[in-house]
Amino acid sequence: MAVTILIALAGLMGASGIVLAAAGAHVAPGAGLDRAASMLLFHGAAVLGGTALMQQGVLWRPLALAVLAAWVLGAVLFSGDTALRAFSGHRLFPFAAPSGGFVLIAAWLALAAAAVATLSRS
Repeated sequence: MAVTILIALAGLMGASGIVLAAAGAHVAPGAGLDRAASMLLFHGAAVLGGTALMQQGVLWRPLALAVLAAWVLGAVLFSGDTALRAFSGHRLFPFAAPSGGFVLIAAWLALAAAAVATLSRS
């Protein structure tokens, strides 16, 4: 069930990324929506790839699930804060975008750890 939820979230991230890319081109050029769109599109695809790797046993499942959830959370924090500022002039909360970036960096490092953990378990 967790895998299905992650795949659905990746689809929503991809769709949201396309919407933000269009909004950045037509509604609010120069407002940073292109970065928000890229973050969602890139990490949506990463969630799909990570899910496939986890299902194949290439990544240690407990840590891989945490990585995938962190990719979703980090991308949503970063992109949500950027989009909210572009459209309303307000933030999600102070340091939401940098917090999202920190979560993403930590998740990418944890991905490496999940791969190493699989190696050491075999």
